[in-house]
Amino acid sequence: MSTTTATEHGTRAESGNWRAGTIGGIAGGLAMGALVLAMNAATISVAIPSLYGLAPPPAPGLGLVVHVSHGAVLGVVFAGIVGSLDLDDDRAVVGLGVAWGVVTWAVLAALVMPVWLGAVGSPANPPFPNFAPPSLLWHVVYGLVLGGVYAATADRL
Repeated sequence: MSTTTATEHGTRAESGNWRAGTIGGIAGGLAMGALVLAMNAATISVAIPSLYGLAPPPAPGLGLVVHVSHGAVLGVVFAGIVGSLDLDDDRAVVGLGVAWGVVTWAVLAALVMPVWLGAVGSPANPPFPNFAPPSLLWHVVYGLVLGGVYAATADRL
């Protein structure tokens, strides 16, 4: 004969809408990728795929796939942040998206990427740190689109 004891814990798990974060991250990654291709194609063609040993030679298609994949993952992280802050105001979500774009620029693009590219011996290795204004613009566009798509889809998915 065995006995079982069930215990309920009163924990609350707010996680945001990961589906909306994924879709927003993909949309933001595509918008940013198009802007990068128009302004500095080598970033998408060489630097981004070099992170994973996929370039040289220049591979813009692979670079865009990698970039959009990063955007999707960062969109899921964004969804978690939205959920943890319990945001439900669309303007606040879009504003947080822009702030998230700035954070990804300052940490990932300006600090992590130069170190990573140097470690893999990429010919597209920027200086460290790389606080380039065009890159800030690109990441703000990413965050703006991410936040806007997230706000528009979070209640529908």
